[in-house]
Amino acid sequence: MKKNQKTIGAAAVIIASTLWGLDGVVFTPRLYNLDVGFVVFVLHLFPFLIMNFFFYKRYALLKEFTKGDFVTFSLVALFGGALGTMAIVKALFLVNFQSLSIVVLLQKLQPVFAMSLAAVLLKEKIRKRFLIWAGLAVFASYFLTFGFHLPDMKTDSNTVYAAVYALLAAFSFGVSTVLSKKVLGKFSFTTGTFFRYGFTSLIMLIIVLFMGTFNNFNLVTGENLLYFIIIAATTGTGAIFLYYYGLVRIRAIMATICELFFPVSAIFFDYIVNGKTLSPVQWVATVIMVFAIIKLTAQKPVIVDGKANK
Repeated sequence: MKKNQKTIGAAAVIIASTLWGLDGVVFTPRLYNLDVGFVVFVLHLFPFLIMNFFFYKRYALLKEFTKGDFVTFSLVALFGGALGTMAIVKALFLVNFQSLSIVVLLQKLQPVFAMSLAAVLLKEKIRKRFLIWAGLAVFASYFLTFGFHLPDMKTDSNTVYAAVYALLAAFSFGVSTVLSKKVLGKFSFTTGTFFRYGFTSLIMLIIVLFMGTFNNFNLVTGENLLYFIIIAATTGTGAIFLYYYGLVRIRAIMATICELFFPVSAIFFDYIVNGKTLSPVQWVATVIMVFAIIKLTAQKPVIVDGKANK
């Protein structure tokens, strides 16, 4: 029975990771005609509305929230929901269906930022092995992005900016990771996810109103609406709960291995849908970077926000 639970858990994480790879390459880039902030707002609002049908009773917990809880949830939503998601969506839009899998792979540097921030904010000890593997992962990420060439701001400007936004997303998710430790130490993952999406929706509403992009609702096409619904039901709410369902049934290192279906599926879908593939040097860099990240996350359990929770 226990073995079956592990198998089911691993399968759930694999399916969720594959869905995220599909989203990054196929779904979200199809919303490029809309403002980035508006897209992130709707991507959180739709799943949050769906969650309300199942978790509406969680609102009662707000009476028990301390000031610290409100601050922590707000910061998790700001970094993990608003800034991180806006950065990765902006990166996907910038490459205009070019190098989508590279953007997704760069986001996998998240554990490097998460562990570094944990050392600074939570006073966790940095080991020599961490510095070696983290350095190797960052080193490989350069060759993944540019190969053997130096970045040319004239011809590769969008690629450079997309890489910067992808790294900003990894950093933002890393900040949220550290803060999520505190949240998940007090609340269940369902409660944490519910309020994270709720707080993010509120923050993004303020942003789109301030930026004057709330009227993008008038620009939403039938195709946009279809992708919003698909994302909300699958790679949004569905994948997150499927991921957590599997996560509680397998060990952290097993989850790390299963999560490789995220970048692998991104590369696969990028080739199948867009006809794009990595160059030989990028393939080598990908293998090195993923291997280094596995070695990093295998050192100790790390609670990682959003699409890489361990």
